[in-house]
Amino acid sequence: MNLRHSLEIALPGVLIGAVAGAIAGGLTLLVGQPSGLVLAVPLAIFGGLYGTLLGKGFFRPGAFGPAGLYWMAAFPLARLIQELMTGLGMRDGVLLFLAYQALVSVGFAIGFIWMHERIMPYWLLRRAGDNPRAAALLDCYVQQARRISR
Repeated sequence: MNLRHSLEIALPGVLIGAVAGAIAGGLTLLVGQPSGLVLAVPLAIFGGLYGTLLGKGFFRPGAFGPAGLYWMAAFPLARLIQELMTGLGMRDGVLLFLAYQALVSVGFAIGFIWMHERIMPYWLLRRAGDNPRAAALLDCYVQQARRISR
């Protein structure tokens, strides 16, 4: 398998993470915080990594638990990167900041997984002919749909 196949699997997660970070960055600009779009890059990276891990079988389509745990670690790291890049600092200390972000990450994970589960199958249908990883992952989605329909 070549790098292109892995990148194609990662692309939906990259886009979802980037858009989520851009929206959050836009909202922070509205309230006068200078953090801007700094969150979009780490969320795009972690979103792409999620897609890559899904393609390698670390996650299963339709299962929230492992993906929720993934985002419980990845989202606080993305927020920490954002805080370090903007220099705003953490008033209550790093541990309390990370603990709070881990709580918030559950909501982010629900939204991310929901979007990913809506976009990924259509992307896989387009790429399955040229990408064996996409074809294998699409088969996992089809099997999941069959299990649900029974």
